[in-house]
Amino acid sequence: MTTTDAPAAALPGVPDHADVIVVGAGITGLSTAIMLRDAGRRVIVLEQDVPGALASGRNTGKASLLQGTRLSTIRRHHPAALVRAYAQANRAGQDWLRRACERAGVGFREATAYSYAQSVDGLDAVDAEVRAGREAGLPVRRVRDVADDVPFPLAGAAALDGQLALDPAELMRGLAELFVASGGDLVTGIRVLGVRATDPVRVRTSAGVFTAGSVVIATGTPILDRGLYWAKASGVRSMLVSFELPSAGPVGSPGAGTGLPDGLYLSVDDPSRSIRSADWGGRTRLIIGGGDHPTGRADTAELLDEILDWTRAWWPDAGDPDHWAAQDYHSLNTVPFVGRMPRGRGRVWFGTGYGKWGLTNGVAAGIRISHEILGARRPDWARTIGTRLTRPADLANGAVAGIRTGVAAVQGWVGALRSPEAEIAPTPPEGAGGIARRGLRPVGISTVGGDTCEVSAVCPHLGGVLNWNAAESTWDCPLHASRFDHRGRRIEGPAVADLARADAAPLEVLLRAARSSATAERDAGVEEPAAVGGEAAPGPAATRGATTSG
Repeated sequence: MTTTDAPAAALPGVPDHADVIVVGAGITGLSTAIMLRDAGRRVIVLEQDVPGALASGRNTGKASLLQGTRLSTIRRHHPAALVRAYAQANRAGQDWLRRACERAGVGFREATAYSYAQSVDGLDAVDAEVRAGREAGLPVRRVRDVADDVPFPLAGAAALDGQLALDPAELMRGLAELFVASGGDLVTGIRVLGVRATDPVRVRTSAGVFTAGSVVIATGTPILDRGLYWAKASGVRSMLVSFELPSAGPVGSPGAGTGLPDGLYLSVDDPSRSIRSADWGGRTRLIIGGGDHPTGRADTAELLDEILDWTRAWWPDAGDPDHWAAQDYHSLNTVPFVGRMPRGRGRVWFGTGYGKWGLTNGVAAGIRISHEILGARRPDWARTIGTRLTRPADLANGAVAGIRTGVAAVQGWVGALRSPEAEIAPTPPEGAGGIARRGLRPVGISTVGGDTCEVSAVCPHLGGVLNWNAAESTWDCPLHASRFDHRGRRIEGPAVADLARADAAPLEVLLRAARSSATAERDAGVEEPAAVGGEAAPGPAATRGATTSG
């Protein structure tokens, strides 16, 4: 990765200054950008990959206010007023999403959402969710039987009608097209490396420097270390599997076939299972999710096999599967973090910690952020959420998470130093990877598509030793959930750099990791992580709207 401090003049037709720059073209970034364009602001969206490349375009497509045990979990930690505000925020996000789908021509359907118990042991959790939902003003019902003829065990459920089901990939394409059609500028294949909260704000990228009056960091977890949100929101990955059923017709049709659910299901007890059907890509599919795990701390191939076995036990005629995964961040105090970035001089905004419900929470974050940037009065729910207090339980959760991260860091380095020398380590078979060392340097060796690669196995964020993710052929950090492909190119997480060269000295690697996080401490409002190693990023591509003036 190379960078320059010169203005970003290499992108034909794209200005290097805007009223607002949005970093990340996921649900938060694009919804915020559209709201600001609708208000006449000049907006540039910068995206490392393509819109919706990560969690926003790779989820189950449920935009629901009933979210497993989310409401009752928040209620255990916070007063009823905050739970009501959370539900109102998600309703506002859902309402905006419905209107945006209609504007963009993105299809969706209404369905009943169910938080269900697989056995009588889970009924207490169901009842708690019903109580919390009703207290929050939602018409949640307690049901024994569901409308669908489902084959899996179901002892009872909380139910909420009128929730949205859609194709998240189609949604992200539609929102990107809507933003560009409104006159916004979308630049893909460009990586943001740092932000200076000067006036104007300077955004340093792989293609040069952009400037703006305000910047929105909409990158899953903030790529800026100020505020330490990588320590306040933990990265969790979930596996998703899609099956075609031979007997299935369109969802909701009489010929859909026994066991193909029309509702949106999420279990409240173990094993965690998310279940829905979808008409995606011209085919009716059964979508099963599960296998939630802290990023970099699980055998992903084993988790995938568990989902496959479970599905085929209840749908024996399920066809060959497609599988993927998505990563979201869980706030340690159960409510998303949204607002002004600490030490951003009131010019940098962010959102994170949606707990796997980003389709509604991400839009709610956009509503709050856009109101603040525009100087408009925030919704009442935003003021309630924004003034919540840190409670002893939040501090305890943070302490436990910190201990687990520390244990993972120690285990990673101890394991790496006990690993074989790279010269004598066996070549991994196809799809496999493992840690070896060159002296004291941990290196990762993997084989993907017949290509055996060796990269540094030290995360450039804070120096954690990476683990191989066999289900996705990636290197994942067990500390704060940064991820890299098998060649070492950054995918997501708080790290902004690719992996260092495999032959980099261990002290050099650690110093680079330290520089990546410590630059923010040089002076207030400054954040410029250093870029290191790795292969060059693909060139940026710009998509311009009809106008860039407000």
